[in-house]
Amino acid sequence: MTGYRHIKYGLPTLLLATAACFADMNVNGSPTSAGGNAESDKLIVEHFDPIASDPALSLSELVELTLEKYPDRLINEALIQEADALAQRSDAWVAGSTALALDYYDDRIADNIGSRDASAKVEITAWSWGQRDAGQAVAERASLSAQKQSAAVKLEVTRLVREALWNMEIANIGLQQAQNALAIAEQLMKKVERRVDLGDLPRADLLLAKGEYLQNRALVTQAEAEVMHSRKAYASLTTLSRVPGNYQEKQSDIAVVSTNHPVLEAINAIIDRKQAEVEWIKTTDPINQPKLNVGAKTQRDSRNGQNIESVGVGVVMLFGGDAYNAPEIAKVNLELNNVKAQREHLYRQLEKNLHEAEHALEVTRAELAIANELKQIAESHLKMTEISFSAGEINLLDLLKIQGRSLEAIRNAKLQEVKLQRNIAFYNQAVGVQP
Repeated sequence: MTGYRHIKYGLPTLLLATAACFADMNVNGSPTSAGGNAESDKLIVEHFDPIASDPALSLSELVELTLEKYPDRLINEALIQEADALAQRSDAWVAGSTALALDYYDDRIADNIGSRDASAKVEITAWSWGQRDAGQAVAERASLSAQKQSAAVKLEVTRLVREALWNMEIANIGLQQAQNALAIAEQLMKKVERRVDLGDLPRADLLLAKGEYLQNRALVTQAEAEVMHSRKAYASLTTLSRVPGNYQEKQSDIAVVSTNHPVLEAINAIIDRKQAEVEWIKTTDPINQPKLNVGAKTQRDSRNGQNIESVGVGVVMLFGGDAYNAPEIAKVNLELNNVKAQREHLYRQLEKNLHEAEHALEVTRAELAIANELKQIAESHLKMTEISFSAGEINLLDLLKIQGRSLEAIRNAKLQEVKLQRNIAFYNQAVGVQP
């Protein structure tokens, strides 16, 4: 018992210092989230992905910076171009291209009496009744749909950013806990090794202490990998190596999936556009359009005859095209109903997401209260362990078990604090609130 009494004061003090370290850590700006050379020097594995904390960077600015380089922005740009093209079509004075037709006839290779006939005609494609208004409606709704799709993409980018940030924070906590546990195991191993050399402790205790140290070293290696994976995921998403100094959010007061949810607004805009396209098809002939012809003609019957000049106007009116339009109308109606069905599925999924977010918050708040109590018990247990160890009532193995449970309780309390902030962000995501 002599050897144990030599190390009884150092170990519990070190454990309590570790508890204080966990208790004082901020949710944001933890040591491993700051990056830098000092941090890389502490790593077991040399692979290092630096991520620096930037107090000047806000969460909303981070979302905007990520959105600028997010691949789906190319789709948004194409939707805007399409809406502009539809607007250009509906603003035109004519419904299609204008054509010039030239005709010339003579009898040189036939009767050769000098007969000649020449004409020029301009053919203008005219708007059918109500077609231009229908085209303008399609253009306006396409433009609105492009805007709503852009807002929906931004919300999706916000979701990815929120997940990446909090995944890094949780990984950081795991690494800090593992590093603190390793520091304690190393201190214990060195003390035991000294006492074994002095003959105060059996060599079996040294093997036990070394085994504990190596196990904790392996856990640190795994925790380092998790941190670097989370950092790489964040950097790949944002193309940045900086995080906001503070990205905690206030829980939104919205308690339902409202109709102005960006995702619902986006799909509703698509439905409105499809409905406008149905009206467009009803006014558009799939084969031809009404035509207005304006032309001039010159002709003579023989070489000695006089030229006869004339001007003409012609109109091509279409009717009875409903049977030909029906397949196109049915096709667009099918697309319309498919989008409506998607909206029903989407609304149910959004409601499910909101319910899960609400439940996660309730569970986390309850777990946090329990974790804080367990943390207080763990800290008290460490003090009792010091007394018991000093009195020779427990051995090294029991001490290691108590140490492990105490550190886990301290880590879990910190983890629940972070999960609460993360779940608030996820709740805001579920109700469609941007930071």
